[in-house]
Amino acid sequence: MRPEQLIRDHTIYACVMGSRAFGLATDSSDTDRRGVFLAPTPLFWRLDKPPTHVEGPAEEQFSWELERFCELALRANPNILECLHSPLVEYADDTGRELLALREAFLSRRVHETFTRYAYGQRRKLEADVRTHGAPRWKHAMHLLRLLISARDVLRTGTLTIDVGDHREALLAVKRGEVSWSDVESWMTRLERETERSAHHSPLPAEPDRERVEDFLVRTRRASSSGVVTRPRAPRA
Repeated sequence: MRPEQLIRDHTIYACVMGSRAFGLATDSSDTDRRGVFLAPTPLFWRLDKPPTHVEGPAEEQFSWELERFCELALRANPNILECLHSPLVEYADDTGRELLALREAFLSRRVHETFTRYAYGQRRKLEADVRTHGAPRWKHAMHLLRLLISARDVLRTGTLTIDVGDHREALLAVKRGEVSWSDVESWMTRLERETERSAHHSPLPAEPDRERVEDFLVRTRRASSSGVVTRPRAPRA
């Protein structure tokens, strides 16, 4: 089965991500699409396994096979968790809706480590840009601030919200280079400290609910192997 067939015929969930999902879109923003597909169980019985992810077939489109998606979500991968919480869902069949209903099962205090580790790496890159070019890539600085806000708030509240809401104008000002690098650094440092404090009092569990996720995956695979899982084709991007 060709990769494009997996996306066309076996997508269970599709959403828009990037600036449009974050509430930071402008007239020039791309539309980034992300999705999850369920490879039919018989494909795993072959020596050549189905792909864990597929890029395309449309521009700015990327999809994960369900098992790989769940593995990454259980590890608190920031991109995957945010994908599950996109406010711009374009498609979800019954299996996709069940996946969305599991969102809280993937959340745990692991987000502190994964979000802040990613943020640390991105901040080092921005600092290198400043040393080399005299200024950071302002768009990247904006998205790093957004990620730190998201990390702090999910640890505070137990709920992951990716739309920046009232922070939109301040973040767009950073993107336009209207905020000094020293002020951006101060904002980042403050958010890092607030995130650290929030981690110590977070309502999130220490670990994700792996058993619940695995039960969902096993049931879905079993249904696929027996031919029970049927779904209409996902809409074309």
